[in-house]
Amino acid sequence: MKLVLLASYASIATSFRPLSATVRPLTAARMSAVATSVNAPVAKKEWMTPIKVGETIPNVVFKTRTRIDSNVENPFDWKDLTSEDLFKGKRIVLFSLPGAFTPTCSNTHLPGYEKAYDEMLQKLGVDDVYCLSVNDAFVMRQWGLHQGLAEDKTPGKLGFQKVKLLPDGACHFTRGMGMSCMWDTERGFGERSWRYSAVINDMKIEQLFIEGGANIQNSGPDPFEVSDAQTMLSYLRK
Repeated sequence: MKLVLLASYASIATSFRPLSATVRPLTAARMSAVATSVNAPVAKKEWMTPIKVGETIPNVVFKTRTRIDSNVENPFDWKDLTSEDLFKGKRIVLFSLPGAFTPTCSNTHLPGYEKAYDEMLQKLGVDDVYCLSVNDAFVMRQWGLHQGLAEDKTPGKLGFQKVKLLPDGACHFTRGMGMSCMWDTERGFGERSWRYSAVINDMKIEQLFIEGGANIQNSGPDPFEVSDAQTMLSYLRK
């Protein structure tokens, strides 16, 4: 019996030996590699080089939530929409911003286009107005409700009567537009969209207004001078 117990104790002692005996030491080189992989944005130059007037926009899939004919508490279902579904054969005003619920986006950018929506559609040859952000569909809907946007409860619709909130949660469209902006040391947002507005005519860029004239990574300031609704209206009225 003593021999069996001794063997058992030896087995237990081996299985619970100090971590230092089983785990590879975290050397300075490994610590540097880990820090680099965590902190350095994984980005490509083309993601940060803005599209130009006359070029074709990226054809990607947007993961949207659309109305369904139901009385359940959350009457929405997932629906994949491509860029062609949204832009092909249409003249669309698109404005893109760093994030839902952020101050400039909520206080000025979105409200300005919501106010200008009727004029753009009824008098200025625009088929629709989209607001895009690198946020998911749930966040975009709650932001719209918080902003007091009038809901469109028609089955199949994107949720709001005037400006449509377009989720680019995986940043695929934003990268294809060359507007991917990394805010890690600034604000801690991570990868978002640089602020801009555009007129997209049948999948091609008709006009483009980029804040600061360029896509600026980790920008301290958040300029808001040329992507606003009034600048867009001035262009469309010409």
